[in-house]
Parts: sequence; structure tokens; C-alpha cells
Amino acid sequence: MRKLVLRMSMSLDGFVCGPEGELDWIFHSRDQQSTSWLLERLWTVGVHAMGSRTFRDMAAFWPFSTEPFAAPMNEIPKAVFTRNPAFDPARGPNTKAMRDAEAARKAAGSGSTTPTPEIARSWKEPAVYAGDLAEAMRRLKEEPGKPILAHGGASFVQSLVATGLVDEYWLMVHPVALGQGRALFSALQRPVPLNLVSATGFPGGVVAHVYTARQG
Repeated sequence: MRKLVLRMSMSLDGFVCGPEGELDWIFHSRDQQSTSWLLERLWTVGVHAMGSRTFRDMAAFWPFSTEPFAAPMNEIPKAVFTRNPAFDPARGPNTKAMRDAEAARKAAGSGSTTPTPEIARSWKEPAVYAGDLAEAMRRLKEEPGKPILAHGGASFVQSLVATGLVDEYWLMVHPVALGQGRALFSALQRPVPLNLVSATGFPGGVVAHVYTARQG
């Protein structure tokens, strides 16, 4: 069975975004070392799993990006989880998180590029899993292949954590307290014990925590 990994950035007080979906605080503490740490791990996975709103944001961003994460985000297959059986990858509004990412790209002076036909196709033709999230994720985990890497947004990851199917967490904790927002573990009905595998600090203040789900 494939391993399910959840990768999220979060604040010191446990929020994965602000109350309106703000993510601008993430970009203030990035550095080359934390980027390299995550980039190395992105290449080890076999599929990016995400909710429908995050998929639309990423589909509007990564095919045109020249940032280091663009290659693994574009080249690795995508799986979208939605309650809508008529989900259309090409339609739907973008979120505040997408606008924050675009602003950060402009502030950093990052360029843009024209996607190749293969990259464009990878975002236009994702695998779509409609219906019950737990059942759909179990089906994907039962398929052969390298680990599944789950991304936000907040509603999707809150629901995913509550299923109990996450095997490993990659949590990038940023040196900021938000005070309010959407908390990663707020949908839990009972405590989830975890084992700390590693905690790696970086010059910008980010600490990467890797946890595995405790069995039994």
C-alpha cells in the first residue's frame, strides 16, 4: 500500500492560513536551505493529491513558474479530490492564497514561462476522485507506486487528517503567530499520537518537522 504524506506550512500557533485564506506570511521566511530540503523530498513522491480549489490555484500558477518547485510540481501526476462528480479542472475561481503567491512571485522578481504541451496536459487531465474522501483516498493508497503527497487547502487537509489515513507529516513551521485562521487539526474527534522523526531548522527561522503516525 502506498504511503500518504501530508505537506503543510503552518504558523507557530498551528494555523495553515489566515481567516480569509491568507498565505503571505509563508513567503517572508523562506531561504535556500529550506527550499532545498523540501525540493529533495518532492522528487520522492509519485502523485500530488489536493482538493479542487487548491488544484485550480496550482494549475494557474505552476505551469508558468520558473521557481525551483515548478519542475516536480509540473512533472509529477496530480489527483484531485472533490465532492462534485461533474468537477471541471478548467473552471472555477482562484483563492486569496493564489493572489498571495502571485504577489510574492512579483516581489521576488521571478519570471514566468510558457508551459510545454506535456506540462499543460498534466494539469488539464488530472485523476479525479469524486465522492467520499476517505473511500477515495483508500483507493488511491491501494494503487501501486511511490508515496502520495497531499497539499492544502485548509478544508481538504482538515478533512484528510480526520480520516486517520495520513501516514507521515511534513510540517514547515514558520516563525510567525497569526492569532486566528484555519487550524490544521481542528476537525479531529480524538487525539492523534505521532512519532517525531526529525526537526530541522533553517536560517530564515522555518523548522521542518517530520512525524509518522503512531501505530496501535
